[in-house]
Amino acid sequence: MTDLSILFQNVSFTYDRATQPLIRDLSVHFTRGWTGIVGANGVGKSTILKLATGGLEPQQGRVIIPEFAIYCQQRTDNAPDQLCDLIHAMNGDAFGIKGRLGVEDDWMERWTTLSHGERKRAQIAVAMWRKPQVLAVDEPTNHLDAEAQDLLFAALSTFGGVGMLVSHDRKLLDDLCHQCLFVEPPDAILRPGNYSHGLQQAERDEMTVQKQRTQAKHDFSRLKREAAKRRDAASQAHRKRSKRGLALKDHDARGKINLARVTGKDGIDGKRFNQLGGRLSQARMKMDSFKVKKTYKMGIWMSGAKSKRNTLFNLSAGSLSLGGDRWLHFPDLSMKPDDRIALTGLNGSGKSTLIGYIMQSLNLQENHVTYVPQEIDIHASQDVMARARDLPNEKLGQMMTVVSCLGSRPHRLLESVEPSPGEIRKILLATGIANVPHLIVMDEPTNHLDLPSIECLEQALVDCPCGLFLVSHDRRFLEALVHKRWHISEDSGRKGKYILEMLEYLI
Repeated sequence: MTDLSILFQNVSFTYDRATQPLIRDLSVHFTRGWTGIVGANGVGKSTILKLATGGLEPQQGRVIIPEFAIYCQQRTDNAPDQLCDLIHAMNGDAFGIKGRLGVEDDWMERWTTLSHGERKRAQIAVAMWRKPQVLAVDEPTNHLDAEAQDLLFAALSTFGGVGMLVSHDRKLLDDLCHQCLFVEPPDAILRPGNYSHGLQQAERDEMTVQKQRTQAKHDFSRLKREAAKRRDAASQAHRKRSKRGLALKDHDARGKINLARVTGKDGIDGKRFNQLGGRLSQARMKMDSFKVKKTYKMGIWMSGAKSKRNTLFNLSAGSLSLGGDRWLHFPDLSMKPDDRIALTGLNGSGKSTLIGYIMQSLNLQENHVTYVPQEIDIHASQDVMARARDLPNEKLGQMMTVVSCLGSRPHRLLESVEPSPGEIRKILLATGIANVPHLIVMDEPTNHLDLPSIECLEQALVDCPCGLFLVSHDRRFLEALVHKRWHISEDSGRKGKYILEMLEYLI
């Protein structure tokens, strides 16, 4: 079997708008099997995947990669180039991958009506069917329900080449990866084992560095105190040997000073002070050599207010087309000002379609509704960034404060040519919070967010006083935030017919 691998040799990369390198002097070896690429939003994880698959060229150093590499990006705006070929292929490999990932024959025709979870499965199915030597997958579990996640894991487990995985799904990283690259710009550290093992080692390493720096700081402080004492002693000696202020006829005092200068006793304290200077400089350099990871305050003060209306919306029972012969039927729907509702269901069952219908039917002022959609395409993302950069200084400062609390560094975000989908979601949420919303609607809110950001978002929404409507496959996230559940299931015996039910239990 060919010894496949990817080799980064002293690789550095900086985007045109950036003032600091995103990746600096990175040397790392990616071997056969799956490597997790983990880190906060915007630290360069997707950039590393693009460098590893030939989509970007390093400005310094070089990347040695096999001939055939595929990068599966986060976005699923467009159908994969060879999806039609896969669907119509009649060989065993095609049937196998379509069966493992649940790809249906009509997906090409109804691409625009597919859920993003279905699109992601199609994207990965095409990539695996092409049998690349390198497969780099960016956030593959975004949008996927639990059943689809199981299908994805089973499919990725069969890949025999060099796999690179960017994900916030801890279970997938633990079950699939044999090593993880922890990215903290401008540095990155490769640790053996899965994500949990690597995280434990990272925490142990950080504790060691903190202890070493604490000891070095203690040593430096002790030397500073000693230096201060010697400086005082040298100053006093200088004053004692000075003839200034002595009477011309005070021959005894002047004689003692002259004797001290001849014997060298007057310079002992000064020499002792000068000798300590070198040790003090070395102690400072040693203290500064231990780089302790900077921690940022997490959490958002949610400024939402409870609406004074009796209900946020009232909708009569009806049906919505999901494309083709597929329909979603729903009963009368209403939401109170302080309701916290979860909308759940399988991929393609009409959750996002229902959200869109509710948003069109709201009778609330636009600035009192904060809406974060499931996906934001590249053009919309660029518009969001342009509007953010044009905000007045005060509004921009407020937004960047919230973005910082969600774990992204504001200066890097403003420099981004193409911000990550996670960062765009943070900007939308931060802008909405400033408008004092009466209702927050989020479609798959944890998609594209790194793990610290998910925890921070959860903490923020716990204290939010306004109405909350969430669509999510993240059970743990929903359990912490909602008290009502609307669930969409397929009508038994009627393929393509879905029914919305109000359930008493949450998950």
